[in-house]
Amino acid sequence: MAAETPWRKKLIEVAIPLDAINRESAREKSIRHGHPSTLHLWWARRPLAACRAVIFCSLIDDPGEEGAPAELLRQIDELPEPSPLPADWDVMDLAEQRRQRLFAFIETLVEWESTTNESVIGTARELILAATEGNPPPLLDPFCGGGSIPLEAQRLGLEAHGSDLNPVAVLITKALIELPPKFAGMPPVNPDARAEIGSEAEWKGAAGLAEDVRWYGEWMRQQAWERIGHLYPEGPNGETVIAWLWARTVKCPNPACGAEMPLVSSFWLSRKQGREAWVKPVIDQRTKAITFDVLHGLPPDAAAVKRGTKVGRGARFRCAACGATPNDQHIKDEGIAGRLGQMPLAVVTEGEGRRTYQPLAEQDVPAPTDAPNTTGLDTHLQDDPRALWCVLYGLNTFEALFTSRQLTALTTFSDLVEEARHLVLQHADSANLPADQYANAVATYLAFAVDRCTDYGSSLASWHSGADKVRATVARQGLAMAWDFTETNFFSNSTGNWLGAINWVSKVIAHLPKTSVAGVAEQHDASSRQAPVANTAVITDPPYYDNIVYADLSDFFYVWLRRALRSVYPDIFSTMHTPKGPEMVAARYRFDGDRQRAEQHFEEGLSRTFTLTKSNVTNRVPTALFYAYKQVERRDSDQTSSTGWETMLNAVIGSGFVVTGTWPMRTEMGNRLVAAGANALASSVVLACRPRPDDAPMADVGEFNRALATDLPKALKRFIGKHIAPVDLPQASIGPGMAVF
Repeated sequence: MAAETPWRKKLIEVAIPLDAINRESAREKSIRHGHPSTLHLWWARRPLAACRAVIFCSLIDDPGEEGAPAELLRQIDELPEPSPLPADWDVMDLAEQRRQRLFAFIETLVEWESTTNESVIGTARELILAATEGNPPPLLDPFCGGGSIPLEAQRLGLEAHGSDLNPVAVLITKALIELPPKFAGMPPVNPDARAEIGSEAEWKGAAGLAEDVRWYGEWMRQQAWERIGHLYPEGPNGETVIAWLWARTVKCPNPACGAEMPLVSSFWLSRKQGREAWVKPVIDQRTKAITFDVLHGLPPDAAAVKRGTKVGRGARFRCAACGATPNDQHIKDEGIAGRLGQMPLAVVTEGEGRRTYQPLAEQDVPAPTDAPNTTGLDTHLQDDPRALWCVLYGLNTFEALFTSRQLTALTTFSDLVEEARHLVLQHADSANLPADQYANAVATYLAFAVDRCTDYGSSLASWHSGADKVRATVARQGLAMAWDFTETNFFSNSTGNWLGAINWVSKVIAHLPKTSVAGVAEQHDASSRQAPVANTAVITDPPYYDNIVYADLSDFFYVWLRRALRSVYPDIFSTMHTPKGPEMVAARYRFDGDRQRAEQHFEEGLSRTFTLTKSNVTNRVPTALFYAYKQVERRDSDQTSSTGWETMLNAVIGSGFVVTGTWPMRTEMGNRLVAAGANALASSVVLACRPRPDDAPMADVGEFNRALATDLPKALKRFIGKHIAPVDLPQASIGPGMAVF
C-alpha cells in the first residue's frame, strides 16, 4: 500500500496557549448557574474550556505549515494583534506573528463568557470552515460521559456525535446536544406563555424549551403539594422548615444499659462565627431514653462537640447513656439484620436572614400512611467495596437509602413526570407543534430535576455545619454511610428543593448553544462498536484504568430515571441496572480479586477501542485523547509505575497510531478519585495522534537515540513555567518521548 498524502500539521501538533487554557479550566470549576455540569451529576467532567480549545486547535492549521489554506491565513491576518504586543513582535517571522494572533483569539475563546458570545463563537466557526475548506468533519466522542466534548464540538459548528455504554451518560449527552437543536427557535407551548406573548414572539435557541421546563415543573410542584404537602408541616412557630436532622441508632450491647444509642459523627449544627449552634444529649437515667437539646453560642468543650459520639474510624461510637464502645462489627451486624433505627436531632427553619435550629420530637414529623410503590427501587446495589460503603451496614437496596417520607415524595415527583408529559402532549398538539418529540424532551429535563432532588433527598445526605446547608448524597465518588443524616424539605426554598432543581435545569437549557446543528447521542460499547460515522474526527476522554466504577455509582440515578422515562426511552432503559460486564475498568472485585484478569479486561478493551477508532477516523485532523493519571499507581519493590498511563500509551501505539503532539493540562479536581486521601490526579495529558501509514519507514536504535537526544530537550522546554507541577514532570515527559518514538 502506498503512503498516504502527507497531512498538514494542526495547531495542536505545534503550539497552543497552554497557560490560558489551564487558567480558564481552573476558573470554570467555580461557574455554577447555567453550566452544563449542573444539569445532572456526572463524574470527572472535562472543563468546557479545555474541550473547546482542543477541538479548535485540532482543526486549525499551524500558520507555518506549507499548504495551509489561503483563506484561513487571510482570516488569521484579520484577527486583532495580541495586547500587549510581545517584545520581539517586530522580529518575529510571519508564521509566528500569525500564531500569536491565534493564541490571543484562543485566550478569549476559552473564557466562560464566550460560550454565549455569538461574535467570538462565530469567528471560531469561520476559521474552522476556512481551515477545512468549507467541509468540517463530524466529530465523535466514543466515551462521551457528561457530554462536554460533543457539546463544544456542536458549539463550534460541527456535527456532533457522542456515545457511551452507560445509559445515564447517554441521556445527559442527549439532553445537551440532541434535544435542544430539534426545537431551536420554537416558542413555549404552556398556555400561560402563549396567552401572554402569543405564538409569534421570537425565542432564540432553546429559550422556549427552558420556559416550558420551568412552567411544567411548577405545575408538578402544585400537584405534589396537593398530594403530599401534609407530610411537610411548618416549624414550631410557623416557620418554613428547611430540613429535619436525624441520627441513626443501634441498641447498646451493654446488658446493664440496652439504650438506643445515637450514632452521631458531630454535635455541631452551625459552626458559623456568631451563629454557633449544637446539640447536647439528654439522658433519662431511669428509662435510658435519649433526647437532644439545641444550644447556641460557643460550647464549653468544642472538641467533644466536634466528635459527637464517634470514637474512631469506621463504625466506632460510644453509647451516650453508659459510655460503652461496641466494636464496629456490632454495628455492621445490626445494620445487616435490619435493626438500624433513627432518632431526631433538630429541625432547621428559615429565620430572619439566617438558619434557626430548634429541638425536634419524633411525633412532630408526620409519617406517610400508605407505602409508596417502589417497583424498580427494591433491587440490590452492587457489592462494590471501593465506592458503595453503605452496603456494609445493610443499606443494600435502593429503597433502603431513603426514609419512608423521602420515598413517598420522590416517587410522587417521579410519577408526575409522566403526567406532565401527557399535559405537554395536549398543549403542543393544540399548538400544531411536534407533540410527541417535544413532550418527551420536556419530560427528560423534568426527570433530571427529580435526580437532583434524589441527590439531596436520601438518608445518605448530611448536614454541612460549616455552610448551614445540605450536603449531597454523591458529594464524593461513592455512596458513603451517613450516620447523622438530613431530610430535605422539597417544598422549601433552600438547598435540594424542587423548584430550585427545576431552575438549575432550565438555566442550563437556556445557556446551551443557539444552533440547529444536529447532534446525536447513542448507547454503544466503544470496544465492540462505535457510532456509524465515516471519516470522523475523534476527540475523547477514555476511562482511567481503575479510578471510578461509573456503572455501580450511576445506578443510584439510573433507577429513578428508568422509573420516570422508561416509556420514552425503552431501549436505553431496557435493563434493571446499568450494564456492568463490558464496562472498561480494571476493577478487581469483578474478577474475584484477580488483579491480572482485571487489568487484562481493561487493556484488551482499550486496544480494541483504538483499533476501531483508527479504522474510522479521517486523517485530515489528528485524533485527540485526554488522559489523566495518578501520581503513583503501583509500587513493585523499588520501582514506581503509572499503570494506567503505560496501558494508554501501549494501546495507542499498538493499534497503529503515531503520537504527534502532547500537552499537559491542569484540569482535574483533587476529589476525582474514589476516596479522599488517595493520590490526586494532578494533570491531564492531551495526546494528538495520527494513523501510522502502513509503509512508514523503520529506524534502528541508534537513529532513535539520536532523535531523542535532539528533540526531547526542545519539547521539555515547553513544559517549564507552564503550570506543570514538579511532581507531574516525569509523567508529562513521557509524551514528547513517545512522539519521538
